[in-house]
Amino acid sequence: MSGRSPLDDPHAAAHAWARFRRLMWVMLALTVSVVAIAMLVLWQQGALVSVHFIIASALGIGLTMLLMSALMGLVFLSNGTGHDHSMGHRPDAEDQAPD
Repeated sequence: MSGRSPLDDPHAAAHAWARFRRLMWVMLALTVSVVAIAMLVLWQQGALVSVHFIIASALGIGLTMLLMSALMGLVFLSNGTGHDHSMGHRPDAEDQAPD
């Protein structure tokens, strides 16, 4: 059975989500700078690539970094607020010792 989550408290939840949003803004700035550096490197290489390759590279790098940031941010939010500890562990049938 799960206990009461610390995220049920509106004040604690507001603080946790504000921290998550701050993390996402920082990661957005980092992502934009990494994409800009990658595009600069592609341009300096002088490779004859199409505009489609440039767009795909920018979107691939950007979306991958933002998705990773969002998922890891949610892990940090869940663990940092104590939400993980409020969930009870129900042993599965395979975890139980045989009688």
